[in-house]
Amino acid sequence: MRVGFIGLGNVGGKLAGSLLRNGLEVMVLDLNPLLMESFAARGARRGQSPKELAESCDVVITCLPSPTACAAVVEGPDGILEGIGPGRIWAEMSTTDAGEVRRLAGLVVARGAEAIECPVSGGCHRAATGNISIFAGCPRETFERMLPLLTVLGRRVLHTGEIGTASVLKVVTNYLATANLVSLVEALTTCKAAGMDLGTAYEAIRISSGNSFVHETESQVILNGSRDISFTMDLVAKDIGLFQKIADDHQVPLEVSPLLNRIFADGIDRYGPRELSPNIIKRLEDATGLDIRAPGFPDEMVDEEPEEAGYEVTPRSGDDMKLNRREAAGG
Repeated sequence: MRVGFIGLGNVGGKLAGSLLRNGLEVMVLDLNPLLMESFAARGARRGQSPKELAESCDVVITCLPSPTACAAVVEGPDGILEGIGPGRIWAEMSTTDAGEVRRLAGLVVARGAEAIECPVSGGCHRAATGNISIFAGCPRETFERMLPLLTVLGRRVLHTGEIGTASVLKVVTNYLATANLVSLVEALTTCKAAGMDLGTAYEAIRISSGNSFVHETESQVILNGSRDISFTMDLVAKDIGLFQKIADDHQVPLEVSPLLNRIFADGIDRYGPRELSPNIIKRLEDATGLDIRAPGFPDEMVDEEPEEAGYEVTPRSGDDMKLNRREAAGG
């Protein structure tokens, strides 16, 4: 299978790297020529346009920073729509608007091709090792065709339903991660103000009912001081804005979400859109004069899980919910 990959940023570059690491034939495209050069040095072919990738590859993946960028790549001049046709698949791995991905998928299907949205969740450190989780929205037939490739890109793969469902769930999970980040920022700052040792506070949260994935990852780089999770405030603002839009569209009167949107809008005003997202803690550091750092924590996250073959996660109802492992090759 030949795979085209458009968008070699923080997440996309790591996902494309998993394809190369596992021996797939990959053609890449990015606005940054240095990124393309680095992939060419690792064995990838350099593409010239989205149209070329759609014509040359069995699957063309997009992993881009915004719905606007994705629309330009799909339906713009020399875009995917000009090259895609029967037997090909467009796979959208960005975090995007559910209505927009449905619209673009409809255009792809009208050309006789198939479409799948498959955003990822779990952090850049897991994208790098192929251990990230993937939500897949598409017809079941398309999912079955894509599952062998998805289980190279990620560890846990969930078929969420039709096109649009994965985007909704991805935005929901990013909203929850943001809410957790902001609450941890407040908790760590309050611990420091109360005279607590922050290393001890970290462990207390980790072994308690207050623990979470966000605490075990982002709290560590907050306390190190690097605050580097390869994710920026503008991307957080995009994601939680998409969540708020879903709620608004369905007349859900939220209270926490509008506050989170205001907090990150203020963070962007103060520190700039490309500031690392955990540095939202600087708002409280500035307000209190406290330095929320502690020795012994890493400056970046590294996935300690060994890379393993992915599998489909099958939801069950009620108390019977469990993971059903399906190896991509066998079922």
